[in-house]
Amino acid sequence: MGRFIYNMNTSVDLLIEQVPGDHGAGSWLKIDEELHQHFNDEAKRLAMFVQGRVFYEIMEKAWPDAADDASAPPITREYGRIWVATPKVLVSSTRTSADYHTRIIGQGDTMGQLSRLKAETDGRIAVGGAAVASQLLRAGLLDELLLYTHPSILGFGRPLFDDNDRPIDLDLLEQKRFSSGVTMHRYQVLSLKEEW
Repeated sequence: MGRFIYNMNTSVDLLIEQVPGDHGAGSWLKIDEELHQHFNDEAKRLAMFVQGRVFYEIMEKAWPDAADDASAPPITREYGRIWVATPKVLVSSTRTSADYHTRIIGQGDTMGQLSRLKAETDGRIAVGGAAVASQLLRAGLLDELLLYTHPSILGFGRPLFDDNDRPIDLDLLEQKRFSSGVTMHRYQVLSLKEEW
């Protein structure tokens, strides 16, 4: 059985973008070569990516070209090759086609389809996109959070999760500090509570 892991860059106040549409590409991100290599190493361990439409389209626009760009740094080309080669599931009710080893789900019972995907997959499944992660969390299907906290307070913007109305217990599995000041925290999702 697979494990759904929500990977996300976040500010200290748990925001993932400040300006609508920046999709986490703001100057507040501190991604240096050390952290990028860590991202590459994590991606190599994945069985699959599951990404919402907006997140997928950001990745689709950047990484296939980066994989073949001789002028790009080797670390960037490496991630591009990893993204292109890794199987992907695009969760979308509007897209009907996608390349790069991507299958689309999202018509009908999306959470049922993702539950079956989890049962049929061995290994780690990276979840990209707050909407998909929020739906998995509410459905009790999200297994881990892999958060990269950048040393910035945004003050306003999109939160790590969309509306969630129940407390959730987590267990800290791993943490690491990078030279850029970014900290990684890996949490296991333990349970959804009806009340505190």
